Amino acid sequence: MKTTFEIISGLWSLAGGAPEDLSHLDLAGVDPVLPSSFWIGSAAQASIAAAGLAAATAWRMKTGKTQRVHVDMHHAAAEFRSERYLQIDAQAPGSLWDPIAGLYQSGDGHVRLHTNFPHHRDHILDLLKCATTRDAVQAALLTWQSEAFETAANEAGCVVSAYRSHAQWMDHAQSAAIAAQPVIRFTKIGEACPRPLPEGPRPLSHWRVLDLTRIVAGPVGGRTLAAHGADVLRITSPHLPDIDWLIRDNGRGKLTAHADLDTEDGREALRELMRDTDIFMQGYRPGGMTRRGFSPEQVAKLRPGIIYVSLSAYGSVGPWAMRRGFDSLVQTATGFNHAEGLAAGTHLPKELPAQALDHASGHLMAFSAMMARLRQAAEGGSWHVEVSLAQTGRWLWDMGRVENGFAAMDPKREDITDFLETLPSGFGTLSAVSHAAKLSETPCFYARPSMPSGSHDLRWPGA
Repeated sequence: MKTTFEIISGLWSLAGGAPEDLSHLDLAGVDPVLPSSFWIGSAAQASIAAAGLAAATAWRMKTGKTQRVHVDMHHAAAEFRSERYLQIDAQAPGSLWDPIAGLYQSGDGHVRLHTNFPHHRDHILDLLKCATTRDAVQAALLTWQSEAFETAANEAGCVVSAYRSHAQWMDHAQSAAIAAQPVIRFTKIGEACPRPLPEGPRPLSHWRVLDLTRIVAGPVGGRTLAAHGADVLRITSPHLPDIDWLIRDNGRGKLTAHADLDTEDGREALRELMRDTDIFMQGYRPGGMTRRGFSPEQVAKLRPGIIYVSLSAYGSVGPWAMRRGFDSLVQTATGFNHAEGLAAGTHLPKELPAQALDHASGHLMAFSAMMARLRQAAEGGSWHVEVSLAQTGRWLWDMGRVENGFAAMDPKREDITDFLETLPSGFGTLSAVSHAAKLSETPCFYARPSMPSGSHDLRWPGA
């Protein structure tokens, strides 16, 4: 097992950071901090600290001043489960999951269904030709083989994964297709003059970020940039489903507006915003933005010097490049649930104690976006950054395993009160996990309250 510092050093080197910047890190805590056989605390601390160090480096580049970056592992792990600890007006959420979502037995193993969006649930029920109850879904699934159902379901527009061991995943064609890729991939996609970093009192003051992501990973990335002072404008269609509780948690610090990219008016509104955008973050399936006129190369022509950040489930190449996916499904497909179950002494699948692939990917998106923007300021160009849940999973897996990891306490809300903050919002008073990166000269905070989707105009502050 590498130390957390060594893990961060690997990310820092991959992104082209100067080795001497690593001397400004202060790290506290050791795994296990959550009950797991994987280094969840280390992954949380490393991804959050890397992003914090990138923000501190941006501050140094524009002011000449250095600062310390401190990340406590217990705090980082709590932030990796922020949606579990959020309260609105002292009320916790109900279940974040649709009643028929989750793990089921199949004819030869298990499959996991993601039905939190109504159209995904409807596709499942249409395919299985059964009633909307867990018992009916279970009975129907017993007539299917796992991989046959996975294939048929994904072809029918469902979001499903078959339960695999890690060895089975390593033998899979999609695993082989992305095996040689790094956890974050940086590609120059166009020529552009260097664009100086804007002045301002915070590391990312006046950085303009378009956030076209949903659910956890991408929104966490935008939230992290907002914590360091960026102007983050989340764009979503009024016709797309979302999960309200996650909007409340991940909307902290952001503006939010509606634009339907399936209409010319919506596309033109986005093109107009693009004229003054620094970072473009999107979580559509590979090809989705291209069909709408906003591929990395298309955006680089619209806005030379752009940093374009793409998030996918399984990577941008290989037979599953177009496949829908969420953290829980990628955990199931790539062997995490199998390995956790065995480590816990059961032959049943067991989830990680956090949506770790989502949260790590989000912080890695923020980190890589900042590092690419600093590179643009130094040498110019337009840059494409790629992050996927599957590659983040490989990064976590390659850290190794924690012996006796399930001896760790599973922190309840009363155990993490030191990490909570109270904020106003458009939903009521939020009690939420604060950002775990503590910068000595430019403390992180959310300058804007979390608001319902579409609360703001389609324009940048001051425009």
